[in-house]
Amino acid sequence: MTQPVKVLYIEDETFLGKIVKESLESRGFEVHMEDDGAKAFALFQKVQPDICVLDVMLPNKDGFAIADEIRDVNEDIPIIFLTAKVQTEDVLKGFNAGGNDYIRKPFSMEELIVRIQNALKIKTGTPAAPPQDAVSLGSYQFNIKRQTLSHNNEERKLSYRESELLKLLYQHRDAIIDRRDILNLLWGNDSFFNSRNLDVYITKLRSFLKEDHSLEIITIKGIGYRFVMP
Repeated sequence: MTQPVKVLYIEDETFLGKIVKESLESRGFEVHMEDDGAKAFALFQKVQPDICVLDVMLPNKDGFAIADEIRDVNEDIPIIFLTAKVQTEDVLKGFNAGGNDYIRKPFSMEELIVRIQNALKIKTGTPAAPPQDAVSLGSYQFNIKRQTLSHNNEERKLSYRESELLKLLYQHRDAIIDRRDILNLLWGNDSFFNSRNLDVYITKLRSFLKEDHSLEIITIKGIGYRFVMP
């Protein structure tokens, strides 16, 4: 029997904490919650969780300081920060403290669950290793090395970014890949201009793959994309 994913959840807002804890537990997660930042690391050591979800603003010790303690003993465990702060410097501070993701309040439970699942998949290496030169995408053949997409004996030459984007989606097929990760990997930053470019490339790929209805690039609003294939 598969063991439930253990979540260390540190949150001092009682009402929010109760909702999040119950919602995660209803989805099969095992949640260990604490509302005092000073007690968080002791609970971490006791529970040995699979993932940590840390509010930033906490009594006695903030989420960044807790993450520092955790990273001293475990460099690999995914850490997600929750915060009402919106300044870029706060986001950067979170990543510098060892965070894997950063969710701004208010957030939906669906967003939190998707981000938890995505962080765990990245940790465990669920996405496939870099693929071979040519792979099947439903009824299409995608030659990664030659940057071509073939269907019914018709071949389309892809641009470098079209090919790299399709390869990235294929490597993370059936998982959710964060929009920011795509932008940083393929464009070097997640600026507004590059974000609009990504929208154009996603539209192009959907058009290229439209002959096979089993293939779908699903937009996960506010998060990223999921490439579904048979």
